[in-house]
Formats: sequence, C-alpha cells, structure tokens
Amino acid sequence: MQTSSNGDDLAASGPCGICGIAESICGGLGMVRYDVQVGDPRWGKMFRCPNFPVERDTDRQSRLRELSNLGALSDKHFEDFITDAPAYTPAEQQSLRHALNKAQEFAADPAGKWLLLEGSYGSGKTHLAASIGNARLTHGEFVLFVTTPDLLDHLRVSYSDEADAGYDETFERIRGCDLLILDDLGVENPSAWAKEKLFQLLNHRYTHRLSTVITTNVELERLDARLSSRLRDIDRTTRVVLSVPDYRSMSDGEREQLTSTLTLHREKLFKTLDVNIGLNTEERTNLVNVANAASAFAQKPDGRWLVLAGAAGSGKTHLAAAIGNYRQDRGDDVVFMTVSDLLDDLRTTFNPGAASTFDQRFAKIKNVGLLILDDLGAGGQSEWAREKLFQLIDYRYVTRKPTVFTLSDMERLSERIKVRLLDERLCARYEIVAPPYVMRLRRR
Repeated sequence: MQTSSNGDDLAASGPCGICGIAESICGGLGMVRYDVQVGDPRWGKMFRCPNFPVERDTDRQSRLRELSNLGALSDKHFEDFITDAPAYTPAEQQSLRHALNKAQEFAADPAGKWLLLEGSYGSGKTHLAASIGNARLTHGEFVLFVTTPDLLDHLRVSYSDEADAGYDETFERIRGCDLLILDDLGVENPSAWAKEKLFQLLNHRYTHRLSTVITTNVELERLDARLSSRLRDIDRTTRVVLSVPDYRSMSDGEREQLTSTLTLHREKLFKTLDVNIGLNTEERTNLVNVANAASAFAQKPDGRWLVLAGAAGSGKTHLAAAIGNYRQDRGDDVVFMTVSDLLDDLRTTFNPGAASTFDQRFAKIKNVGLLILDDLGAGGQSEWAREKLFQLIDYRYVTRKPTVFTLSDMERLSERIKVRLLDERLCARYEIVAPPYVMRLRRR
C-alpha cells in the first residue's frame, strides 16, 4: 500500500492539486511513501509521486536551470550538434560522431562517471558539455556549469564579508552537486592557491564518485600532476578528443595540411609486396605472416598499434605504407612520416612567419586519424626531440589512437617509449627476418 507523506492512505478522493489526476494518491503534496516491511529498501523513505514525474515539475525545472548557469546555453542540445559539415574531412566527421555518441552515452547514465572532452577552441566540446547538462536537468538533477576561471573567481569572492554565501557554503554546494560541468580546465592562472582549490574540488568528486564533465584544450601534462593522474584513470574517466579545427575563425583556404610523404610511396600496396624472390621457406613464411597481420590491421585499425621491426630494406616500410594507402583510399586522415621528418617539421614552427604555432602543429599531429612513424629510433636525438617524441607517443597511447611504427632495433628506444610498445593489450609486434631486398636479388 502507498501512503502520503503525512501517513494517510493514498486512496484519497478528488483530483490532485499538483498534477490534476482524478484520484490523488499523494494528498496534493507530490511525495509518497510505501507501506512496506522493515528491511525493504523503500522503508522509511520519501519518493516522488509516480503521477508527478520530475519531467512535469516545471517549477523545479526553472529553479534548477537558474542555479545551473546553463541559461545562456539552454539552446545547446545533441540534436543541434553538427558532425557532417562539408568543411570537415571524413576523419574529422568521424571524430565528431564519436564524441557525440560518447556524450549521449554519458548523459543517459552518468552515475559515478567522469567525461573528459579535449579539443581546440571552437571544436564543439562546450556544446556537448552543455547538451549533457541540459539533458540531466530534465531528470531533475542539480547541475552546475561553470568555466574554471569563473569558478575560481566565485570562490575568491566568497571570502568577502559582502558575499551572499560564505566560502565553506559555496565550496560545498559546488563540490556536492549531482553533476558538475567544468569548462576550459587549464586556462586559469595556475597559482598555488588555484591549483590547490581545483585539486580539493575534483579530488572530492573523484573520491565520492560524483558525476563530472570536464572540457580542456591543453595537454594533460600541463595540468597539476595530481589532477592529470585522476583524468587518466580509464576505469573512471572516458577521454574523448574532438580532432577538428575551429571553423568559426578559419576559412577553407586557411586550413593547413599536415606534411605527409605517403604520396611518395603510392606504389607500395599489399599486392605489390614481393614474397618470393630470394627467400628460403622460413623467410617466406615469416614475410607472408607479417604481411597478413599488416593487412588485418589495415582493415580494422581502431584503437590499436602495430610495430613492424626488421633490417633496413626488409619490407617493413612497404607494409606500413600499404596500410596507409589502404586507409587513405577509404577516406581516413593518414600521416606517414619518418621520425626525422616529423621532428624537422615541428622545428619549422619556430621560424618567424610560420603558418602555425608549435602547439597548433603538435596538436594536429597528435590527433591525426592514423599516424605512421617510419624508422623509429634512428639517428641521434636531442633531449628536446626525445621529450616531444615521447609526448606524442604517450598521448596516442592514452587516447588509443591507431598508430604504426617501423624500427630496426627495439633496444635503441628510450625506456619510456619501449614500455608503451611492449604493452600487448594495445600493441602487436612483428619482426621480419627476411634480408634486405637488394640482398635477396643476389640470391636468384
């Protein structure tokens, strides 16, 4: 049996004063409790009247929206998020569709989860974050949307005697809300006080498994190490990268393309790989097996890495290029570069009059749909080069972006990079034992 909040039986007669249904079951109070035995999970608790779901409570909706700071973003919804604009490349469109799907999944069931949306200005991450907030408001949750600088300013003001609420009350309301959406993490002034307050806030929500959405346009390495460690927790946080430029301020003519030498390897296809000349049975079997593995990777590279090892001229670059050509023919955004060319390309951004800054260039390379790095570990590298190479590889490792590497000797790699390549959960490694092709020709 159901009873009203004052304990009366719910068989009250007459229309409800709240929902207008002919027979009121809550006595016009909007809340009910169930006449159940002790031990029942519903015992002693109040529940919203089933005839008055939160979706119909317009007064509560208005109050929650006023508190949420989403008023100016009330027009942001998933249905209005554009993923197929003509200016986007196929890979960029796919990136946006993936981001939209993950945001919708989070909005449907955010309990205890975190969502990190990464992307440049104008990529759409704030639109998706606001869409999540608007969706949860319709479920009657207390949502708070705030940019990081505004949050810190709000906390500073709360120290004032003229503040509407004291610091403790303000901080508690922010850190305890049902869903916190923190926009533009990383653009704030990184003072010691700011770092500490942000850590206290997010650590509380992390420890208590409170639903949180964060957007940022900076690398996690630039955040407080304590925060970045929580954002890297794959069991708690879903990281989504919106790999698109800001089309609000960039015309088609201004879109800078990444340097790729794949066009120089256009003839390198799976069908043009010679697996017969100058090979003994063992070598031929090995080369066929590696080629089959590369072909399988090309057909479905999503979230995986592939390492092709072998002597110079053994065929590893041919197979890597064949993967790139296969994916590019299917509309994927592919960049094929030797590591030396990659580092030289990054250095050009320091020249006066460069078309893009280092950060812009590096972000594009990090987020390209399929990256193929040829000759990893070759040649001497400066400390700067080693650090940038690790940052690139680590970013694609954490975000599970398809990547192909070729190398001659794993032992020449730094320990940090080697550890990533040895992770069999993500990376498959194959070694070609065939001798260089020029040596094979002499065997005929």
